[in-house]
Amino acid sequence: MAVVVVCLAITVSHAQSGPDEDQLGIWYMYFVQKRFKESQWGVQGDYQFRFWNIGGDLEQLLLRTGVTYRPKSEDILFTVGYAYIGTGAFGESNEMTNENRVYQETLFSQKIASRFHFTHRIRYEQRWVETHDFRTRYRYNLFLNVPLNKTELEKNAIYLALYNEIFINGQTDIGDGLSVQYFDRNRTYLGMGYGIAKSSRVQLGWMRQTTANWAKGQLQVSLHQNF
Repeated sequence: MAVVVVCLAITVSHAQSGPDEDQLGIWYMYFVQKRFKESQWGVQGDYQFRFWNIGGDLEQLLLRTGVTYRPKSEDILFTVGYAYIGTGAFGESNEMTNENRVYQETLFSQKIASRFHFTHRIRYEQRWVETHDFRTRYRYNLFLNVPLNKTELEKNAIYLALYNEIFINGQTDIGDGLSVQYFDRNRTYLGMGYGIAKSSRVQLGWMRQTTANWAKGQLQVSLHQNF
């Protein structure tokens, strides 16, 4: 997933107040992947509206697009891309923090016992956050989809969706006398999905995001499409 810039894990000497940990938020997300006919090249993107609450208090606007490459006869996908992230402050403030980001990632899958679909994603990010020095971050996400009424993620498949992603900062000094921990955050997700077409799925789930200073629950509504 993306970073909540306003709520970084700042050291004690520069501590910031976090969001209301008891308030449930919601993220609306669209994921798309397109392969150019029989080519090894393609594009992918995800576009997200994230709210601190069920609606109205914007947490983040995230727009991310990348170029993909899949080697012949290999179940692995490489991506190079760009993302813009606008982060809103928690509460009544309308202030926004802008971030531009370049990223590289590797994604590969494996199937166990005919219905356990694992996907590993390793992502490296170079980040230009407004008012901060240049930063980097490492991310690892393990996804697991388990179809309940079929063995594949196809039309009419009902499936269990889980993932866990950990974020590690590449440096602790972020400029202007501020610093963060190497541990940035962790996200744990549990949801259900349904295959509405051969190449389209919808998911509804709950994600708990934990940083060094706070932990908060988020609903997630997502549409996933492959062309």
